[in-house]
Amino acid sequence: MKKCNKMSGGAERISTLPPDREPSPARSGHQSETGIKHAPHGLRAGDGSRSVIIGRSQFLVAVSNCAALRAESRVALYGGSSQPHNGPVYRMTTKVPLSELSDRMTRFRARMDAENAGWQLAAIFSRVNQYYLTGTMQDGMLLMPRDGAPTFWVRRSFERACAESLFPDIRPMKSFRDAAQAAPTTREVIHVEAEVVPLALLDRFRKHFPCKSVAALDRQLARVRAVKSAYELAILERAGRIHQRVMEEDVPAMLREGMSEAELGYELFSVMVRRGHQGVVRFAMSGTDLGLALLAFGENSLYPTSMDTPGGCVGLGPAAPVLGSRSRTLRKGDLVFLDSGCGVEGYHTDKTMTYLFGGTPPEEAAAHQRRCADVERRLAAMLKPGAIPSQIYETIMASLEPEFLKNFMGFGSRRVSFLGHGVGLHVDEPPVIAKGFDEPLVEGMVLALEPKKGVPGFGMVGTENTFVVTPAGGRSLTGDSPGMVTVG
Repeated sequence: MKKCNKMSGGAERISTLPPDREPSPARSGHQSETGIKHAPHGLRAGDGSRSVIIGRSQFLVAVSNCAALRAESRVALYGGSSQPHNGPVYRMTTKVPLSELSDRMTRFRARMDAENAGWQLAAIFSRVNQYYLTGTMQDGMLLMPRDGAPTFWVRRSFERACAESLFPDIRPMKSFRDAAQAAPTTREVIHVEAEVVPLALLDRFRKHFPCKSVAALDRQLARVRAVKSAYELAILERAGRIHQRVMEEDVPAMLREGMSEAELGYELFSVMVRRGHQGVVRFAMSGTDLGLALLAFGENSLYPTSMDTPGGCVGLGPAAPVLGSRSRTLRKGDLVFLDSGCGVEGYHTDKTMTYLFGGTPPEEAAAHQRRCADVERRLAAMLKPGAIPSQIYETIMASLEPEFLKNFMGFGSRRVSFLGHGVGLHVDEPPVIAKGFDEPLVEGMVLALEPKKGVPGFGMVGTENTFVVTPAGGRSLTGDSPGMVTVG
């Protein structure tokens, strides 16, 4: 079988098997199908590669470059060229470092061991989670046996997966049958992403991977993803800088009397992509569509929406309640409400800005805007390791007067019950600043804080920025403009 874990040219390979599951010394001299030779005192890379032996307390750190196959993949991808057609500057070959992938797999396995003692096999189908663990998004599945090395089985595109990813073991498959032939056959339970795997897909999978029951791994993987590494934080810093520049500098220059919400939407999209936005905003919540932003003029920002968010949006129509209305045009004295995500290399920041197009805002609206900015500052100061999200929520809510709480975090009966949420590969991730979220914050978590308040006859005021948890409190990645920015 053609595999992308072929060793070549002195490359080392990685084992993502935890130390306590390394093969027994009794198996000395045995070489597995993945090319790992088991030595009496550790593991050895085989197939002519430079040998690396480790103790039982370490991982076998190695790099599987798959040089010959990856070169072949580049030819298949680029028609004989060694580079993508979009040239060397914007090459589609930015790879997640192998050390990063190894650390993520190690932490996920440790979390599964701690919370699902006796787990046997984990199967990852979500492309976002596949990207997190392998560095590429394809039509396939990642299989992780508890007592074996993981394998990424790819239906399409195997060539692209090999070109993009440093994951050690990538194999092609036409159907689940191909993967089943190389996987252990005895299993009581298989853990899957219960939140995202359709029943039909699960039935097809279980036809070839029979088991007595299935269980969820969503919570464990989400907890691992919630704590960002230095590598991830560096990407989020880039997204935050782009986001701040667009929202605080570019948008005011776009606003002009007579333009429609939809016009602002596509002009905003164009500028964000030119600045570095990836062109898509991803949500974990099923069925959530967002072209780029919740965008509204005036009271349109109070219009009901199916999204679990304080703000509103009329959108293009019932079939596409996104982007903005084609008929609502900007007038003097209008509030402009803009809640957008910005993605770079998969990772998102979340930011909301309000603008006043000419004139002076009603004093009530201006006062509420200032109060929301103050709430954001207080929330950010509490984002320290060890802080409990539910306690942060209760502390802030208890400090607000009953009169201010009217239309706070929504409008009328359409109010949300959180003050902030995690961001990362999705815009809506844990942890959430809300009741019921009692696990302490950890340094490196990233959250968007969004205190907002609806003002009858005017629109949704407030603010939102993305913060990283530090010992000194939340550090903003997207700027600290208090809004409402006056334009014109």
